[in-house]
Amino acid sequence: MELKPGMSALVTGGASGIDSLAAAFEKHVQTYGGLDICINCAGIANRPLVYDDTSDGARTWRHAVNVNLVAVIDGTRIASQIMRSQKKPGVIINIGSAAGLYPMIFDPVYSATKGGVVMFTRSLIPLKRHGVRVNVLCPEFVQTNMGEQMGRRIVDSTGGYLKMEDIVNGAFELIQDESKAGACLWITNRRGMEYWPTPEEQRKYMVNPSKSKRTLTNNIYPSIQMPESFEKIVVHTLSHNFRNATRLERVRLRLPVEPHSALVKIIYAGVNASDVNFSSGRYFSGNPKETASRLPFDAGFEGVGIVAAVGDSVNHIKVGTPVALMTFGSYAEFTQVPAKHLLPVPRPDPEVVAMLTSGLTASIGLEKAGQMTSGKVVLVTAAAGGTGQFAVQLAKLAGNKVVATCGGESKAEFLASVGADRVINYRNESIKDVLKKEFPRGVDIIYESVGGEMFDLCLNALAVHGHLIVIGMISQYQGESGWKPKNYTGLCEKILAKSQTVVCVT
Repeated sequence: MELKPGMSALVTGGASGIDSLAAAFEKHVQTYGGLDICINCAGIANRPLVYDDTSDGARTWRHAVNVNLVAVIDGTRIASQIMRSQKKPGVIINIGSAAGLYPMIFDPVYSATKGGVVMFTRSLIPLKRHGVRVNVLCPEFVQTNMGEQMGRRIVDSTGGYLKMEDIVNGAFELIQDESKAGACLWITNRRGMEYWPTPEEQRKYMVNPSKSKRTLTNNIYPSIQMPESFEKIVVHTLSHNFRNATRLERVRLRLPVEPHSALVKIIYAGVNASDVNFSSGRYFSGNPKETASRLPFDAGFEGVGIVAAVGDSVNHIKVGTPVALMTFGSYAEFTQVPAKHLLPVPRPDPEVVAMLTSGLTASIGLEKAGQMTSGKVVLVTAAAGGTGQFAVQLAKLAGNKVVATCGGESKAEFLASVGADRVINYRNESIKDVLKKEFPRGVDIIYESVGGEMFDLCLNALAVHGHLIVIGMISQYQGESGWKPKNYTGLCEKILAKSQTVVCVT
């Protein structure tokens, strides 16, 4: 989140009563009109040690749990509800402690509650889809009243007290780094600022366990039976009609695999609108004769599957590993690809395929080509399609107002469920009229994949300094004549007059 003048921030102090905590949030929203940043900061020590406590605990360890953990959970709950209701990005930082990362024998209850804050926060990554990031800051010893209760020898053994400036810098890093959601930032004098779990801990606890992955995949996906032959779809003639351009062939499985390649058994393959462009030869450079000389060639852009065999020079990926691939030839039961092009994935699920061409196109188009920030109006055409639905969610996560077009009630309901603020069902209302009436100043960013008349409409609806991102023109892909260029007379003059940008992503 970019820090700007006028943003509001609330720091809670561990009120153990939910009524007083809710009242503080309500007063803040009434005064400042909203909530951009919330810092939940609370911490009290517990005396005596819990195993020496002979009282009923009402004023000792239970009180510490209420202040150190329960109040943080309540503060996060209330803050996230306010931020989601605003439909704009927000950041919540829970102040934990290094005692929540490793045991503090001097106060087990304090250590337990701070460990709870850490795990609670790290479990809130899904809130990012609503534009809310929750992170936890875990400093070691700070010179506060509670910190001074620790023995000086213990504090000195860790490098002494942290400077308050270190804590502030850590908070600013978590606020401004939009890639961090559910992150735990550990601050010590010995190691500086470091995210937890560290790479070493990740390897221990199976966040990225190469050895455990081999065991797991070998158990789930044991040896794959190698057939003598397999089926695949090939393009045998150039045509925008995919059915006419392709045929199903049975070919012999060739072994051994080439030294630097891997043989993948395809489980799911992605179907794309651009398949018709591929079958017509539009993705090959050169004249028609040179393109035709490539025939026949394998169809399909992307897929997920299981590594069935590897070449002698491949040592970074093993047989049985689930992988994703973005290479030609995925419309097949088996395909051989350079091993360096394979991306290991947790499971060969169909959702992984959607993340490849569709997800990456949306991400690169909006974030790189469209230079998307927060607080903008973003229009997504054909929004219920493969890449459109990713664009809607990414734009919403970035804190923008999202307008989505589609045809049909079921599609409209789906788009509303994934975050679209305004859905225009062109079967019931005019896209042009809605944009003109509800967005008279224009749309800041347009993610356009339809082409033809829709491109014209989007260009006319683009705001001053707006970005029009063209990722396709599906309305022009098929038909008797196929894909033919259109003339846009005066296009340069139009975008120059409003300092607009039209950029293509392929």
